[in-house]
Amino acid sequence: MNDLKTTLTEKPIADITAQYPQTAELLANYNLAHLAQDKTIPDALTAIPKEELEEFGLTADELIERLFDFLTALYAKKEASADVIRTITIIGGQNKSGEQEDITLTISAGEIISIVGPTGSGKSRLLADIECLAQGDTPTKRTILVNDKPLTLQERFRMGTHLVAQLSQNMNFILDISVAEFLEMHAKSRLIEGSASVIDACFDAANDLAGEPFTPETKVTQLSGGQSRALMIADTAYISESPVVLIDEIENAGVDRERALSVLTKNDKIVLISTHDPLLALRANRRIVIKNGGMSDIIETSEEEKSSLAHIEVLQRTLSAVQHDLRIGRRIDRISE
Repeated sequence: MNDLKTTLTEKPIADITAQYPQTAELLANYNLAHLAQDKTIPDALTAIPKEELEEFGLTADELIERLFDFLTALYAKKEASADVIRTITIIGGQNKSGEQEDITLTISAGEIISIVGPTGSGKSRLLADIECLAQGDTPTKRTILVNDKPLTLQERFRMGTHLVAQLSQNMNFILDISVAEFLEMHAKSRLIEGSASVIDACFDAANDLAGEPFTPETKVTQLSGGQSRALMIADTAYISESPVVLIDEIENAGVDRERALSVLTKNDKIVLISTHDPLLALRANRRIVIKNGGMSDIIETSEEEKSSLAHIEVLQRTLSAVQHDLRIGRRIDRISE
């Protein structure tokens, strides 16, 4: 980025936008998309009425400074997000009664960790501690290490912009754009190379996860709750750079849960899931048991538990079939054991 200022002042706009595609979008935001592409920015601006620039409180020099600051920050963020996150470590703090959590848990890339416990026990609080990279300054007094190291305040807020992606129980879009436009916008903001193929893979994965398919032209505001969650899971897996993914009760999302986990972990992301679903809990490598607001135990999924999954899946399919029949008005026949 050392020669960026020279590039912005001395190269034709066509060359600048070819090298830094985000420049075209920023110029468009200032109603300057029509600038002559074969001229430098200073030369092209000489043909623009002074009033047009003054509408945004800009001079030619100030516009170049804004472009420089924007691109510098954007590419600095990309370089920072390229840092390899090998592990995160949760150092216990205290439960609701002030009793110490005598637990330290290190999670490696590619692992799935489930978080189990009664409603209101503190599962979401643990997710929140991880999301904000707590350093002993939350109600639980927990500390989150990244690659075995505590974070300074500066590192914490820098890494917080890309380290953690959280998928909440409710997904609501407010932008009136299509699914294709949403994915393209996100891919561009992440400076993803070969974005077209990534967007296609992301869209296909979202439709694979959703109970009801949608098209690239579907408005994001028209997506159902399950479709929205499927889109965001796929987006997190394929486009988001966040190496840590937090999911709050995916069983309520209306998506294929097993496929969702497969999609998220294939890119070596660390996945933590707060869940009441036994299938999800047992598909995790380990599970954190929450009681009274604190981590009370860490249980590694045993081979016996893994072998029980097939039987639990049969029971789950039977229950799902009964639920389906009830929804469509059928009578329930005697269910064989």
